[in-house]
Amino acid sequence: MTEQRSALVVDDHPTNRLLASAILRKLGWTVMEAESGNAALVLAANHSFRLVLLDISMPGLSGEDTCVRLRAAEATSPLYIVAYTAHAFPEDRERLLAEGFDDVLVKPISRQRLEELIANL
Repeated sequence: MTEQRSALVVDDHPTNRLLASAILRKLGWTVMEAESGNAALVLAANHSFRLVLLDISMPGLSGEDTCVRLRAAEATSPLYIVAYTAHAFPEDRERLLAEGFDDVLVKPISRQRLEELIANL
């Protein structure tokens, strides 16, 4: 798996994972999926990802808590962590960026917006 083009999509809804994963694969990324924050942490401990699309509202470990733990475990390769959420208010965006996310992708996602987010990765 090539680190520069490796992504992890984390969402408790299979349809959301499928859509994001399909777009990323069409853009040339290798993609793994996780249905929870805990599953994401396990995958991140065993694989090198460049990009993480992380749902905010999940049962169990929230997206915010998962982001904090991913940042704490970051090795030499930096992660680009995108909050993948329906929370689209400006104050939500500001809060998520302050909590350690690199950007916010509002659901439902579009290929164009995702391409814009990952253009420089």
